[in-house]
Amino acid sequence: MAVAERNASSSVVIISRNCLFSLFLISTIFFSLSWFYVLRSTGTHHLVEAGSLTNSKPLTVIDNSRNNLQEEKELFRKKYDAKCSKDNELLLKVYMYDLNPEFHFGLLNWKPEGGSVWPDIRVKIPSYPGGLNLQHSIEYWLTLDLLASEVYDKREACSVIRVRNSSEADVIFVPFFSSLSYNRFSKRHPNEKKSQNKVLQEKLVKFLTSQEEWKRSGGKDHIVVAHHPNSLLDARLKLWPAMFILADFGRYPPNIANVEKDVIAPYKHVIKSHFNDASEFDSRPILLYFQGAIYRKDGGFVRQELFYLLKDEKDVHFTFGSVQKNGVTEASRGMHSSKFCLNIAGDTPSSNRLFDAIASHCVPVIISDEIELPYEDILDYSEFCIFVRTSDAVKEKFLINLIRSIKKEEWTRMRDRLKEIEQFVEFQYPSKKGDAVQMIWQAVARKIPSIRRNIHKSRRFSQTVTDKEKGLRSISLPRNFW
Repeated sequence: MAVAERNASSSVVIISRNCLFSLFLISTIFFSLSWFYVLRSTGTHHLVEAGSLTNSKPLTVIDNSRNNLQEEKELFRKKYDAKCSKDNELLLKVYMYDLNPEFHFGLLNWKPEGGSVWPDIRVKIPSYPGGLNLQHSIEYWLTLDLLASEVYDKREACSVIRVRNSSEADVIFVPFFSSLSYNRFSKRHPNEKKSQNKVLQEKLVKFLTSQEEWKRSGGKDHIVVAHHPNSLLDARLKLWPAMFILADFGRYPPNIANVEKDVIAPYKHVIKSHFNDASEFDSRPILLYFQGAIYRKDGGFVRQELFYLLKDEKDVHFTFGSVQKNGVTEASRGMHSSKFCLNIAGDTPSSNRLFDAIASHCVPVIISDEIELPYEDILDYSEFCIFVRTSDAVKEKFLINLIRSIKKEEWTRMRDRLKEIEQFVEFQYPSKKGDAVQMIWQAVARKIPSIRRNIHKSRRFSQTVTDKEKGLRSISLPRNFW
């Protein structure tokens, strides 16, 4: 009996060992096979193009095992060219009227050659006048970018492209340098019945309202730039269905211009950009900075109030200043040396000082209750600006105590954010990715669904509208004008 039990026990041990060996063998086989397939799938290295990650289309994969550098360059080139092609549905497609040069570069004393209404930007670009003229030069930069989209195959930034067929366009651009026209030609000469600026506005309205493109949409898909608050004073009342690109809404009735229909663009800053800025909180000796016109009308009364509240504070610079007599150089030096820079409402809610402050990495303190800000649908200004209500700012010690309460760590965080977003307010040619020109085009693109909806709604009763009503619709003012 004992012998039988020992034999049975030995059999069990042998069977157990055989089972364990079989399991180990099977596991080894599966492990080897899995590694075989892994190594096989990674045997050829692949590079995924970073640009394709932002597109919902299938990723473009480049096989590096070919070791054919020229072929890879060709693939990249084709992809880049496709990106800036009018066939790319992601691009904003813009039809630009070939207006007479008297509306645009002719205002810069450019003379057309060879029958073209546009300068050859490959040869020479007409320069824009300096000083305060530059701060409202937005239409100049947008027009150059559209011209560049036809001339250059390789552009560093590509948000927009000019199309020659208006039926292919998302929007229609009107290249009238309205701010320059106001700044230079709004005064009537003794022998003139009307100023050149007023005459150009009348010509523009007559031209636009006679175009099929305007009649097709009632002007709703047109872009008109009027960045200077006084530009297009007459024409705006006739062209109100269009999308305006403005500095603010201070001198516009809400049914003529509003944030739903129009785009707010930054000023072009006048002071020098603070390149290679290594300054820190402790190395900027001025706590709070303002230099400019102190006595203003309308909402600008607060400047005078603040002057008397702050003029005796030892680390506050609050003085009158202008662009004359090295004013820009002095302002650049002062803002680059300041922790906080005041942006106070003047004759209108907006001011170029906000963008001067951003370029200086000086944290803006905004005191303007009615201000509208560029790209605010995608940009949170509270991350790098201090907002103070006018009613609070004029209280004794309120503003200075608030500014003094902001410690080094918080200031540094806001200053760092300023450095990250400063490119959004930079105008330049050629335009670069993420600069003011590209950001404005993208802001326009975000309005396209609303424009199309409004155009479609306007056609609901088109079959029952009389010819007389069609003629009036393009020039009448909106309801509840004021």
